[in-house]
Amino acid sequence: MRSSRPVPPLPPLPARAPVPVPDDTAAFPEVGRPAAEVPTSTAMPQPDDVEALPTTEKPVGRAGRNLRAAIGVGVSLVGLIIASLLVWRPAFLAVLTAAILVAVVELTRALRKGGFHAPLVPLLVGALAMEALAWTRGPTGLVTGFFLTALAVLLWRLAPGPAGYRRDAAAGVLVALYVPLLAGFAVLLLVPEDGAARVLAFIATVVASDVGGYAAGVLFGKHAMAPSISPKKSWEGMAGSIVACMLMATPFVWLWLDGPWWGGLVFGAALAVSATVGDLGESLIKRDLGIKDMGDLLPGHGGIMDRLDSLLPSAAAAYLLLSVLAP
Repeated sequence: MRSSRPVPPLPPLPARAPVPVPDDTAAFPEVGRPAAEVPTSTAMPQPDDVEALPTTEKPVGRAGRNLRAAIGVGVSLVGLIIASLLVWRPAFLAVLTAAILVAVVELTRALRKGGFHAPLVPLLVGALAMEALAWTRGPTGLVTGFFLTALAVLLWRLAPGPAGYRRDAAAGVLVALYVPLLAGFAVLLLVPEDGAARVLAFIATVVASDVGGYAAGVLFGKHAMAPSISPKKSWEGMAGSIVACMLMATPFVWLWLDGPWWGGLVFGAALAVSATVGDLGESLIKRDLGIKDMGDLLPGHGGIMDRLDSLLPSAAAAYLLLSVLAP
């Protein structure tokens, strides 16, 4: 039987100290921040972070090219040239002719991007004729081959009609003059019995111009030579080209070709100027056409024409100078 006596109330619980609540923003800095600011393990790196990440791209030099590929291709080309010269001089003629034919194709294709349609067939046939006539008939044969090629270009271009005739014909004559005619002077250098030494002196001096100009430009270049044409060329680089060319050319002219010692200085300085002018001239054409390279056959270099730009005018200068300094 239940008791009717009232149940006394329970005593109150003792007061407890309040439990401190941690500051979310201090313990967890992500709390209260915008979602875009919260770093997560899956967040994509920002542009500043990309530079710190490892990359698989191949190293490029100051000129924006793959330096390893450029050096490898350059060494291979030099080896091919030296081997063809030392083994059998006509072999170098074959290598040069093949390079000229490729360069003609590259230049005509590049000109088409600017709306200039130079006739390719007469240019290729004329290039073969010019190099062959230079080898067999000397300077007279080279000049005769050029005029016949120019005439063939003018006649060939008549077939498509009058629209753009002057533009396309002028472009064709320019290609014939710029590539196979100037290259024919390298053939003229090859003709004498010491032709291998003459060609080596010419090519080695131009290579020295490129190497010396690049090194001096990277180390000391501050004053741009032609910023609107080639922003990376500097007067300091030009000075380096001249010094390097003189050092390279003097032993060739003095010891190999029996010329005066000062002839090497003149030869080197002149080829440094002609190589630079040739490089700037092609850069001007490429900028006018809105292209970076004439082709993409040689990794790190561009096309064949991009390697012949400084050699072509220098071949003419070398032939004329050696005819006087070391006849």
